[in-house]
Amino acid sequence: MGLFDDDFYSTKVSRRKSREQENSKVFTSRKWTVHKTRRSLATWQVSVISSVVSAVVAVLLFSLVTGQLTEESGAQTQNVNQKVTASSGDPYDRIIQAAALVRPAVVSIINHKEDNKELNILDESALGSGVIYKKDDNKAFIITNNHVIEGTGKLEVVTVDGVTHKATLVGADKVTDIAVLSMDAEGITTVAQIGDSSKLRLGETVIAIGNPLGLGDTLTSGIVSYTERTIPVSLNQDGVYDWEQEVIQTDAAINEGNSGGALVDLDGQVIGINTMKISDTGVEGLGFAIPANHVIETADELAANGRISRSYLGVYSVDLNNPYVPLAEDQVKELNLPTSVKDGVVVLDAVGPAQAAGLQFNDVITKFNDQPITSTLSLRKYLYEQTKIGDELKITYYRNGEAGQVTVKLLEKPEE
Repeated sequence: MGLFDDDFYSTKVSRRKSREQENSKVFTSRKWTVHKTRRSLATWQVSVISSVVSAVVAVLLFSLVTGQLTEESGAQTQNVNQKVTASSGDPYDRIIQAAALVRPAVVSIINHKEDNKELNILDESALGSGVIYKKDDNKAFIITNNHVIEGTGKLEVVTVDGVTHKATLVGADKVTDIAVLSMDAEGITTVAQIGDSSKLRLGETVIAIGNPLGLGDTLTSGIVSYTERTIPVSLNQDGVYDWEQEVIQTDAAINEGNSGGALVDLDGQVIGINTMKISDTGVEGLGFAIPANHVIETADELAANGRISRSYLGVYSVDLNNPYVPLAEDQVKELNLPTSVKDGVVVLDAVGPAQAAGLQFNDVITKFNDQPITSTLSLRKYLYEQTKIGDELKITYYRNGEAGQVTVKLLEKPEE
């Protein structure tokens, strides 16, 4: 059974029509005088009219219901568009405006190293960039990378207007790769605005400003490829990763000499300090910057104290299980470790607090305060991030196959 009576769809004469014909015969035989009744509509006519009426009603109802919705959604869309327009603008114009805002605060740094002083030779390793981040009385302070000023000789800063200033090293930190310089503030009118790097978004447009290959006042642009990338670092450049650096990854071009320069957002705020790139065959657009929040924390301590104070244990070590620099089989055998010990740190030398606590050559450190220590990297991170100067640290170790524990009072790390 359909929605309508079956005979609505029948090709046969309907029962209603048969009854009408019979009635007409009766009326004729009785000779009744009647007014002629209006002719009934055919089935197909009823169908057409019903369809037209249904369509008109449907259109009216649809217009009534959706008209209001369309008006409301149109108003919402208009509001959204107004918000976007008000906050965005032409990105190319914003790049120009951001660059103009921060360029005067980005400087070129020349490190006349002692061994090249007499010949007055500048090589690429002696060139870098920096950012003027504050003024104090008659001095201006500049953030740069530690590796830019390593082997410091005579330091010079060249501002965007081409004026050369003598610079003095205030403090440097190898672990964070941050250094702070000072110079005479005469003629310095612009200080960089430091942004909040924790608010960076993936895909956000950024610009890098610096001194690549000695071509000062150079601007490149790209996007934030990753906001919080953690990469392993070898502090001693010996091939052993003994630290991890949290960085902003960008595809903005960063070259030799860009180190220490500014990574800037479209509001003209410095959100990172360019520090490195991966340069290898087939590698494109892998540059890194230290997040501004980390930089400022380190720079303020360097400006105040000239150094970063950290806990000091006093061990020189190698990893028990390092896939890149594995120990020789005879060295591992000499340690006489239980088969259950797979990871740890082998002590090569103990000085200071470690020596005073009794640690010796070939001791294998496996725990700090019952927390596993699997490598030199984890040892250093635990010391620097989870302890402070003066703390007592419980160390679990193995000596000639036997487990032991000592307690060490941590001192302040001496200057290197």
